[in-house]
Amino acid sequence: MKGASACSVLLLVVHLSLLNNALMVFAVDPTQGFTNVPLTPSSFIYQKPYNIPLEKRYSFNHGVRRFWVYANDLPFERGSNTRPRTEVQIKGNTTILLRIYNGDMRYYNGEVIATDLYDKWFKVNLIHNVDQGKVMVYINNVKKFESHDEGPGNLYFKCGVYGAPSDTSRYMESRWREIKIYKKES
Repeated sequence: MKGASACSVLLLVVHLSLLNNALMVFAVDPTQGFTNVPLTPSSFIYQKPYNIPLEKRYSFNHGVRRFWVYANDLPFERGSNTRPRTEVQIKGNTTILLRIYNGDMRYYNGEVIATDLYDKWFKVNLIHNVDQGKVMVYINNVKKFESHDEGPGNLYFKCGVYGAPSDTSRYMESRWREIKIYKKES
């Protein structure tokens, strides 16, 4: 069993925004056979530039979590060599990195999973079968990607913005709503 979670399969249902609004509906309930994992304020660990109060880089209004960061912001902790970020971690959940550059979602820095995602709401479903070491990504209810996971480790889900590579953006923002985590029923 990998990570801190005691389940074999996790399903992550997230509505992600990179700005407007659209309604997405499943034809079949993707959570059938899964149990919702309650998320409380203590489930979230925030990271933001260490010299700036959280409310200057994060807001939670009307159910929408908004994260933003500037290229010249400092890292999340003093002495860190990482780029600026404003993000939240939800511990014990899954392993995959989805990045958006120029409106295209990529698996880590590689394969393009979906395109033209700026300035619209879209739904991300992630299924991580820990026992099989497999992750599957669905965008707006359509399977877009499948791969092996990155192996054992301390698993967590993160969302927000993380310093873009040099000279790509001076400002980044993402908006998230209805973050839900489900465990496979035993």
